[in-house]
This record gives sequence, structure tokens and C-alpha cells, in this order.
Amino acid sequence: MTRRGLTQRGLTGHDLPDLDLAGADWRSGSHGVGDVQIAFVEGFIAMRNGRLPEGPSVVFTPAEWRAFVVNARDGEFDLT
Repeated sequence: MTRRGLTQRGLTGHDLPDLDLAGADWRSGSHGVGDVQIAFVEGFIAMRNGRLPEGPSVVFTPAEWRAFVVNARDGEFDLT
């Protein structure tokens, strides 16, 4: 969620602080191109679809982000 005032929950269901993502420094992959963008905001990691920047964002705690990255590297989410 990208607007202040909305309740955000991490992947584990824990309430997250009310993060203002409007002014976040969104970054794309290592080549600077891609649909997925991330931003580091107030100790949390937000991820969004770069083609729909006004859409919702997924917010991770640092532990959730680490688990996501480790599992992605291990092929956990490979759909091919």
C-alpha cells in the first residue's frame, strides 16, 4: 500500500508502521530495467510493479526480505 493512513501488514501478518512510500527512492534491477522495483524505507523494504507505480506495494520486514531473496536464489519461485 502506498498511501499514508492505510494499515499495512507484513507477510507474516504483523502490523507494520504507517510508511509513506510517496517519496521513496524506487530502484529497478541491476540493469536499471524491469517491472519489479524496491525501496528501502524506515528500515523496511517495499516492492512494487514498476509498470503500475500507483498500485499497491508489498512491504517486507528485513527478516522477511532475507527469506524471500534466499528462496528466490534457490529457485523456490521458478515457474518454468
